[in-house]
Amino acid sequence: MPVASVALEHVALPEFGEPTVQPSLPRGLFERRIEALLALGRRAGIDAFAIYGDREHAANVAFLSGYDPRFEETLLIILPGRAPRLLIGNEGWSYAEQIDGPYERVLYQTFSLPAQPRDKSPALSDILADCGLKSGQTIGAIGWKPFGAGDHGFGRTALDLPSFVADTLRLLAGSSGKVVNAADLLMNPGDGLRTINTVDQLALFEFAATFTSQGVRNVVENVRPGMTELQAARLIRMNGLPQSAHPMLTGGKRAFYGLPSPSLDVLKRGEPITCAYGVHGALNCRAGFLAESAAELPEPIRDYVDRLVAPYFAAVADWYEAIGLGVPGGTLWKAVHDRIGEPFFGVGLNPGHLIHIDEWMHSPVFSGSQIPMRSGMAMQVDVIPATGTPYFTTNIEDGIALADEALREELATRYPEAWTRIQARRAFMTDTLHIRLKPEVLPFSNLAGFLPPFWLARDKGMVVTGR
Repeated sequence: MPVASVALEHVALPEFGEPTVQPSLPRGLFERRIEALLALGRRAGIDAFAIYGDREHAANVAFLSGYDPRFEETLLIILPGRAPRLLIGNEGWSYAEQIDGPYERVLYQTFSLPAQPRDKSPALSDILADCGLKSGQTIGAIGWKPFGAGDHGFGRTALDLPSFVADTLRLLAGSSGKVVNAADLLMNPGDGLRTINTVDQLALFEFAATFTSQGVRNVVENVRPGMTELQAARLIRMNGLPQSAHPMLTGGKRAFYGLPSPSLDVLKRGEPITCAYGVHGALNCRAGFLAESAAELPEPIRDYVDRLVAPYFAAVADWYEAIGLGVPGGTLWKAVHDRIGEPFFGVGLNPGHLIHIDEWMHSPVFSGSQIPMRSGMAMQVDVIPATGTPYFTTNIEDGIALADEALREELATRYPEAWTRIQARRAFMTDTLHIRLKPEVLPFSNLAGFLPPFWLARDKGMVVTGR
């Protein structure tokens, strides 16, 4: 049942703590992932895989190997019966050794930065032939984007790899073979390999989400008028974890665009403000006004809470209460659009998506989706109203995981510190915010559904009422 009513009330947001233990992924996990991909390849008629990555698009190659390019490009070649080969440039050579993934390193200096040495590498075609790629094969190329029915004009052979890599793969496959886009085998939201996470991977995501959510929380709790955006961004206390998105913090007119980086613009009382911070495995965001109450807003939008924030929070509460094992993605889409589907709210993107090393892996949440929620999914509560009006926006972006009883028991046993945080967040959401969570819903955020419309009223947030 949808929540009946919500209100802005005094809310004491607990301290959930930060990790003192960092989870890690064992080498054997990457080996099992590679074997699982090869098994899918056999069923799909794929003889070999070429997985591309670069600094911005590292997730698929990192999922299979543990290696994430820092400056350069990379290519992971996987064939049955052969050790995986990882092609890397000059600066990645030693870093890839330190990662110690399940691969043999191959120096390919064209992947290096311009003007760096190119004196030790043969042609790409020769390297790939030595890896086992040859004429007549069906080669599954994986970049970072599967193409779907809405990507008009692109079929199964459309690739998102650089042309010098794609052209070489096609040359090797020859007229009797082909190169196909195989990204769906990893990324399809229904059955892609990256859709379901092991306990170690989920623990690593919770580790990441604790820091990103605490960073945004630090801003919400400590920002003040007169700071520059850059000064406010220091409140995030970024700790060096690899980022999945540029840090975002803006006020005033630039806040309406959401994505800009902070500048020396001064934050002013009564103006919009937004902040987002993401690292591999997590992103959190909040948006509102740098004010103590609606009295500090322009007179035409002093009904900000009633007009925008309250129905938005009710929609997110409905989303939280609807999600659970076996629930179709379309149910989540409907829960949001039944509340805030009218044009004023401007909810154009999927209200929720899968999150992984990349901030947005894919989404099972769209109109009519029958893709069921499954144990091991890491999901992002991500409902973004873009009103395009002086009402600006409001925003909750937090990560959760779905875990059946066996996975919950494993997480509690192996990662008790993370489990304690998760249980405390659940208690806050159910006992204080009055959002009814199913047992399988595990909140990863130190903001845990907390939505303050006015960032200078530090102790006021939206809650479900009448329960």
